[in-house]
Amino acid sequence: MVLAGAGLGGVARYAAGGWIMARYGGRFPLGSFAVNFTGSLLMGVLMTLLTERLHPHPNWRLFLVVGILGGYTTFSSFEYDAYQAVRDGAGWMAMLYVTGSVVLGYAGVWLGVLLTARR
Repeated sequence: MVLAGAGLGGVARYAAGGWIMARYGGRFPLGSFAVNFTGSLLMGVLMTLLTERLHPHPNWRLFLVVGILGGYTTFSSFEYDAYQAVRDGAGWMAMLYVTGSVVLGYAGVWLGVLLTARR
């Protein structure tokens, strides 16, 4: 379920991001930005439907959320985790998670480039 969904999500990300950048161009990464927003929007919709309203077979969550949205963007999982922390009364932990993820994620990319760049 995860593998099938992730393949579809990855193709959707490539298609959507590429289409947006080809149409609008520019230096701002609008394709990734749009994918991250729409993935987060879909995460909110799907998790509410799957956990609070419909309660379908667990394989639907694996396929739709872990698979398709995971292949489309993991940013949506990041955002939903932060939302859950705020909802559960741990706003400080959500802010630490968001800030730490962005700062350390950027530092990780920077360090990875530094370690592998030709000199």
